[in-house]
Amino acid sequence: MDENDISFFKDGLRLDGRRADELRPVKIEVGILARADGSCYIEMGGNKVIAAVYGPREVHPRHLQEVTRAIVRYRYNMASFSVEERKRPGPDRRSYELSKVSREALEPVILTSFFPRSVIDVFVEVLQADAGTRTAGINAAAVALADAGIPMKSMISSCAAGKVGDTIVLDPMKEEDNFGQADLPIAMTPNGDITLMQMDGNLTPDEFRQAVMMAMKGAKDIYELQRRALVAKYSQISADSAREEVHLCE
Repeated sequence: MDENDISFFKDGLRLDGRRADELRPVKIEVGILARADGSCYIEMGGNKVIAAVYGPREVHPRHLQEVTRAIVRYRYNMASFSVEERKRPGPDRRSYELSKVSREALEPVILTSFFPRSVIDVFVEVLQADAGTRTAGINAAAVALADAGIPMKSMISSCAAGKVGDTIVLDPMKEEDNFGQADLPIAMTPNGDITLMQMDGNLTPDEFRQAVMMAMKGAKDIYELQRRALVAKYSQISADSAREEVHLCE
C-alpha cells in the first residue's frame, strides 16, 4: 500500500474527522508519579506518554561531572507493547536519535549553570504510539521539568505538520505519518524561538513555510494546555494548603 492508494480526505475532513489545521485531542496530567521529582502524563490523539524527571542530583560516575553546569540526560523509550507489532524491548537506533534531538530541544531553556557538578535525568516512556511520539514526549518532559521545579527560561512546546494528499496538515496521525508525503516536527518557546526542527520527505519552499507556520501555531496552542495543566495542579495545592492552615488555626 502506498500514498496513492489512500483517500486522506472526505467532504473536506481528514480520516479522523479533523480539519487540516486542527490538533488531535490533548490531555495533560501533572505530578502523577510520587517518587519522581516531577512527572507528566500526556495523551495526544492515540499517543499515551509518561515523563519523569529526577534531579538535580549527584552525577555517577563522577568523571562525567561538568564543573560549571549540570548535564541533562534524556532517555526516550517505546514500550514493547506500544505498537501493533510487538517491538523488541530496549533501546534501538531510533530511540538514541530521538533521545538526542529531544534533549537538544529542551536543554537551551534549562538554567544548567545553577547546578554545577550535577545531573538532571529525564525519562520518557511511550506506552501507546500513534505518530508524533517525539513531540508528545517533549511536551510531557517540559511539563515534568516545570513540575520538578527545574529553573527554565521558558516552557518548550512541540508539534508537527505534514503533507498528505498534497495538502499541509497539522499534527499527523498514524496513517498520515506512514503514508503521507512529508513530516515536519518542531519544538519552540512561547516567544517563537525554535529549538528543534526536522523534516522527512519533500516540500516546496511555499509548502515548507506553510508547514512551519502551521506547526508553530499548533505548538502555541499546546503551550496553553501545558500552562493550564500546571496552573490547575498548583492552584489546587495552594487551595488545599490554605484549607489545612485554616483547620490548624481553629
